[in-house]
This record gives sequence, structure tokens and C-alpha cells, in this order.
Amino acid sequence: MPDPSGRTPLCGEPEFAALLKNMVADDAPRLFAVVLEYGERVDAHVAAWGLAFADHAEVVSAESKLWMSSRDPEKALRAFRCGRHIRARLVWFNPDAATPPGEG
Repeated sequence: MPDPSGRTPLCGEPEFAALLKNMVADDAPRLFAVVLEYGERVDAHVAAWGLAFADHAEVVSAESKLWMSSRDPEKALRAFRCGRHIRARLVWFNPDAATPPGEG
């Protein structure tokens, strides 16, 4: 990276902050969870969290030190297969689905 010292700013601080905000929003990965479902909707728990980028996914186990990269979130599910009665399911994070504070 060349030294930017002495170069003229692209714009003022408020405009630059807005540009950065848009850049982050455009490039933000999507958050997902790997949920293990026990039986036929008997029980479930979040086994891992992941970030889906445009060209790959990063997954971190919620209970151990597993960290992995995958071509896409669906491929990451393979690492969480656990027999016939436990199914790994991909669930995309939806902030609107969160239980309001005090209601949980």
C-alpha cells in the first residue's frame, strides 16, 4: 500500500463516513447458525455460528474449538452429521425473530 500522506482527502468527514457505512453494508457477510435437530422436532440446539461471504463461509463451533472454511454454508453442514436421529440444519439469522428482552 503506497503511503497516502500528503494526498488530498476524497471528501469531507461526513461524506466519507457515509461512504464507509455503505461499503460495510454492501460487503457484510450473512450470519447463520448450524442447528442440530434431535429426532423429528423433539429438540435442537445451536452447534455452530457462521459467516457467509460472497465466495466462501467461515464456521465456528459453539461448544468446541472447531473452526472451518467452506465453499458455502450448505457444505459446512457435512461436518456436523451425527447419525440417523440427529440432523444438521442451516438457519439464517433474522434479527426480527429475537425474543424481546424480558419475555424469554
